[in-house]
Amino acid sequence: MAGREGDEPVVPRSYHGRTMVETVRSARRPWDRAGILEESSPQRLYLELLKGVLTRYAFGETKRLIEPAKGTRQRLLYLPVKKLLGALGVQLVRPVRFDRGAREIGIDWPPDAETMIGLTGLDMLEYCATDVLRLKVPGDFIETGVWRGGAAIFMRAVLEAYGDRDRVVWAADSFRGLPKPDPSHDTDVEDALWRYPRLAISLEEVRANFERYGLLDDRVRFLVGWFHETLSTAPIERLALLRLDGDLYESTMVALEALYPKLSGGGYVIVDDYHAVRGCRNAVDEFRARHRITEEIVQTDWARVFWRRER
Repeated sequence: MAGREGDEPVVPRSYHGRTMVETVRSARRPWDRAGILEESSPQRLYLELLKGVLTRYAFGETKRLIEPAKGTRQRLLYLPVKKLLGALGVQLVRPVRFDRGAREIGIDWPPDAETMIGLTGLDMLEYCATDVLRLKVPGDFIETGVWRGGAAIFMRAVLEAYGDRDRVVWAADSFRGLPKPDPSHDTDVEDALWRYPRLAISLEEVRANFERYGLLDDRVRFLVGWFHETLSTAPIERLALLRLDGDLYESTMVALEALYPKLSGGGYVIVDDYHAVRGCRNAVDEFRARHRITEEIVQTDWARVFWRRER
């Protein structure tokens, strides 16, 4: 998830507006060296349709529920009004300007979509997931930091599309938002995302989102709790795809230390916030330097990168 303040994405100034969108649309995806996203097949058609739905890019979003923050005076007045109107079948909503360009590259904060990584983020995920299936790289898929579950749902959809019956998709999250930053990590203290109630999506809601797409089964497994409590002891033997979306320095470092040793040669690491959150980038750079990881970091849009483990 990209770093944001309020409802506005925090992005490098040079990436705002029309120029960035046009750049992404005109790119030939040089990182798609296998031409995976250029293929035409029933599987790809299904996955393309799913991208449009998970992001709501296919039909847009035009309204948002009016709901004051918890603990505020407005909230106390709002709840009885909401209950009364609910009994009448009425919802309090306000119009939302839907920016398809922003949704395409994942720089807005969707009120309803299951993912905020945009079409470009899902393109990258499809490429990496499909490539490890094509090359038979052993291991499961995992996402650390799932929000509403959209990217993990898409991982499970890739397995379904290509008939993989052996791999598991792991979804690791506290399911109550980001942790309060450790004061010893300056970059995390600078980040206020842990205060955002909109990031605290419950396990029940995420499971319901998997069910909505018919993709909740025994090969979707949830690791519930803070990463330092769950990842090092998770019953994962091997990984082929590791998607990091923990935002903070600590969350990113904990995930790398616990899971990178389990990543197979030929497997992929995707980092959602490498160019969006300074703490995330610092953690990745420090981990790579400490372990002498020299594989090329490939940038695919304004925030996200991946690399393929060669050894």
